[in-house]
Amino acid sequence: MIALVLLRDLPDSTAARLTVALAICAIAYAIREAPTFPRPWPLWSLPLAIVGWGSPAVFWLWAQATFDDEFELRRWHAAPWAALVGMGLLAWRGGAIWPSLGTASERTMALAALVLALLAVAQTFATWRADLVAGRRRLRIVNLIGALAYIVAWPLANLLMTPTASSSPIGSLVDALGLCVLAMFYGWSLLQAVGRDQIARPVAALGDGLDETRPIIPSDEGKRSSVEPPLLRRLERLMTVERAYRREGLTIGSLAALMSLPEYRLRQIINEGLGHRNFNAFLNRYRIDDAKTALADAGQKDVPVLTIAMDAGFQSLGPFNRAFKADTGLTPTQFRRLAPAKAPPKPLSKGRNFEIGEPR
Repeated sequence: MIALVLLRDLPDSTAARLTVALAICAIAYAIREAPTFPRPWPLWSLPLAIVGWGSPAVFWLWAQATFDDEFELRRWHAAPWAALVGMGLLAWRGGAIWPSLGTASERTMALAALVLALLAVAQTFATWRADLVAGRRRLRIVNLIGALAYIVAWPLANLLMTPTASSSPIGSLVDALGLCVLAMFYGWSLLQAVGRDQIARPVAALGDGLDETRPIIPSDEGKRSSVEPPLLRRLERLMTVERAYRREGLTIGSLAALMSLPEYRLRQIINEGLGHRNFNAFLNRYRIDDAKTALADAGQKDVPVLTIAMDAGFQSLGPFNRAFKADTGLTPTQFRRLAPAKAPPKPLSKGRNFEIGEPR
């Protein structure tokens, strides 16, 4: 049911597609582990087996897509899935010919699944601090931890115990109840998170700062943001006039302290008032504009790109190059070379007063 709803409502979302894949993995696992399912597993159940073997890789990718807005599926992402399926085939068919090979394949597959589960946890907590979407922070991280606990139990059981409990009626009942609880909780949390996310969907792109060409407007549903315009003006002045984004090690907590606001309130301002889902993306919007201005300045043509990146607030050249190319489609060096042929970039706004709902 969850998979069908996601396919209907979010067909172009990578996170939604991976959620569908994860739901299919759970379906295949539940069918194949049922106590009435034929054993030894018949050949016609191979598609179910392949889907189940690859589920840890799907879970790892799902965590990245769910908690990292900049995540993109690459061809190499299929490698962990293919490796797990290959080990599963060795354990299934190779074990009948060479039992020690089958046992080694099972344990290797269980260890790989555990590593992927831990990587999913690392991804969750690495991006949790910068996440500005309240519903995603509160609900999805809890859901991930619950699903993770369920998935980790399988490789640990294969590493530490004999694989007999899962095929017994009691083990199957535990599996079924666990999947049922996770599905119910995820269905509830998904609806909650999607509902909140639609209310707080991006209402404006920052572009070259908050000036008259890019006003703050209400969302498509006609819902006004609950953020007061004076708070938006304070934040705009802090970022465009005082250039707080240049401060080394600036975090959501330190920026909230500069504004004398609770951290949750600043998250709400940036998410609901400005439409940003990630704090780092919010900072990079200003930093890249700053860097573009410097790169297009003929008086700074001899200044190294690294110096410009550091002055704009980036900590190293790698993240700057990736963020700059994602924004402009060019490397900083290419942008600097082509800048004289372009119109000079518009400078950042100097504290213009604006009102929510101004016409474009």
